[in-house]
Amino acid sequence: MTSIGTALNPYAQVGSAYARAAATPSLASTLSNDTANNDPLGGSATNLTLSEAARAQLAKASPIDFTIVTNDARATLDRLYTAAGVKGPLVDGKTTIDLSTLDRRSLFAISTNNGGKFIPDEQAVAAGELKQRFDAALAPSLATTRLTGDYNVSYKAALDYLDGASPEEKATATWAAQRAAVLKGYQATQQDPTVAPKGIPGDPVAPALAGTVTPTPNKSRDFGDIASDVRGFLDRQKSEAASNGKELVYDPRRKTGQLADLSSLDNRSLSAITLNQDNRFSGEEIYAAKQELSARTRASVLDALKQSQSTGDPRQLSLGILKAYSSMSSEERLATNWTPEFQDAAIKNYKSTSTLLSMLRG
Repeated sequence: MTSIGTALNPYAQVGSAYARAAATPSLASTLSNDTANNDPLGGSATNLTLSEAARAQLAKASPIDFTIVTNDARATLDRLYTAAGVKGPLVDGKTTIDLSTLDRRSLFAISTNNGGKFIPDEQAVAAGELKQRFDAALAPSLATTRLTGDYNVSYKAALDYLDGASPEEKATATWAAQRAAVLKGYQATQQDPTVAPKGIPGDPVAPALAGTVTPTPNKSRDFGDIASDVRGFLDRQKSEAASNGKELVYDPRRKTGQLADLSSLDNRSLSAITLNQDNRFSGEEIYAAKQELSARTRASVLDALKQSQSTGDPRQLSLGILKAYSSMSSEERLATNWTPEFQDAAIKNYKSTSTLLSMLRG
């Protein structure tokens, strides 16, 4: 990191704390007094959503032949139809099944009718789900751009999402054209992040920022349903522990018992435990969920801090915090005590740092 970056970084004093958090062996075992003090830095069971980190890890650990992925997708659709008591994905123009449990590669197999195994309605619903995921991946950065006027953050998010595609998706002309357009916009914003790229054919970011393309509606689940599913998830772990002659415990410092695993839960599910709105969870379950949320929050801020240090751009920490804030549901913000005032402070730091950088650069 350059000396300018160190001098102007408005969050420089927190660096050592986040470095210690990064060195922690396990997110689940991170214990933080900041969470107990509400420090803002300190989401049916078959519908439980894996965290993004868990999904990514699974994808890396077990690359599967695309034919197998396609066959599994076909079988999954058939099971969903049976469970919903329907024969197809659309009735009167409305979807009858939830595809959120399918990964991006499976959805691509369906949307492109790989192996000729999928009907047009299934292809259309899968394509819609893929569009929603692109919108969801881009939404926090779009919000950050609107708050700060920094267009680079949105183009970087779009580029990262496209680069996360499967080899099969990357082999298509559609992917190649879209990535070329986004890359051109990203390179332009590297020269001047305050100027929106214009006139790039096929650019999906510009119309999204301008509001000329309507994002796919976010089908967020009822928070009470999530709490019910999480309760069942924890109860199954308790039963499994009992079948092994052990007690399910939530404190990693306990030397006996089977440690509960919350790592596969997304942040909204963890927030359901933390907030305990329907009094479904015990004190130790709530405490463990708070620790997991705190560790993930610290990790996201640490990533932003590392980006700030590696690029020598002190604004990257504020941008990272704003993106994290924008990606949270209202329940997640409440559970982690990320208030609107916290967002306002990050915006203020970003703008003041940008002003100082402009002055130094003449």
